[in-house]
Amino acid sequence: MKQIIFATGNESKSQRFSKGLKKYDIEVLSLKDKNISLDVEENGSTAIENATIKARACYKLTHMGTIGMDDTLYLEGVPEDKQPGLFVRRVNGKTLTDEEMIEHYVELVNKYGISGKLNCQWIYGLCVINEQGEEHTYTWKKDNFYMTNKVSKIINKGYPLNSISKYKTLDKYFSEITEEDKNSIQVNEDDVVNFIADNII
Repeated sequence: MKQIIFATGNESKSQRFSKGLKKYDIEVLSLKDKNISLDVEENGSTAIENATIKARACYKLTHMGTIGMDDTLYLEGVPEDKQPGLFVRRVNGKTLTDEEMIEHYVELVNKYGISGKLNCQWIYGLCVINEQGEEHTYTWKKDNFYMTNKVSKIINKGYPLNSISKYKTLDKYFSEITEEDKNSIQVNEDDVVNFIADNII
């Protein structure tokens, strides 16, 4: 089985595409699995640029196939100076814990949402570097959801916003949906998995 590294310190995120890539006989390792500490300045202006910065730094250390990923979050009706953008977990220079993130975004929903709901959009950026050092980038978005000021009892470690985000068509929290639910609304990231598999080998 081919091994690749996800250039993230978030162990939950490192498993995001693991199940899909196993079908291609690809195993996704985390930085922790390789005992690597990666401290890079994510100073890009887009998710793609930050994903590339992380992937390049990891590849330079390992010369293994590497995935770098970043995301931007936009909230409808929220002033520009309050938009998370690239800094979803960092607010006023502070890196928030899962609990602090939930509290912060619930406050935004209460202030700018309508009836406890706030429409949102995630824009993702991915950089894949294969063993030969060739880079490939990909972007996609998710906008079929909103945030609510009511918190689910189920909180996904590393993905705290899943406990206040709901799919519009199901009105169900991200943290509570089943595989059957995902299939019913065609929520998958097969295109991303296919992109990684096609370009990592």
